[in-house]
Amino acid sequence: MLVGGVHSLFFAIFHCMFWKELNWKTQLEKVSPTNRAVMEILNLRIIFIFAFHAAICFIFPQEMLTSTLGKVGLLGAGLFWLGRTIEQVVYRKLMPEKEAIDIALWVLFIGGTIIYGILFGMSL
Repeated sequence: MLVGGVHSLFFAIFHCMFWKELNWKTQLEKVSPTNRAVMEILNLRIIFIFAFHAAICFIFPQEMLTSTLGKVGLLGAGLFWLGRTIEQVVYRKLMPEKEAIDIALWVLFIGGTIIYGILFGMSL
């Protein structure tokens, strides 16, 4: 569970960096105020979800592995990362070419799929 928690915490921190690293102050001015608000709100909510999931993994590891709700949470996390891995491939063509970061992120997304897949398997 520790590895899953660290993985989720990493992505919470990573998403906190979006405003600066993706130059959102300037870049999001190019879209409508509604789209800007949606982008920032969605990012804030995903930060919360990742941080919350990390906390659950750190605080309730046994419950995650033994309770029905915990098992469903692990399955959901694995499916989340599987979907994110697929989306990276599908939407990559829309992103600027940054091969090294693309590969690193893809590996981290696959890593999340594997981590939570193993944890779910351990919970059965």
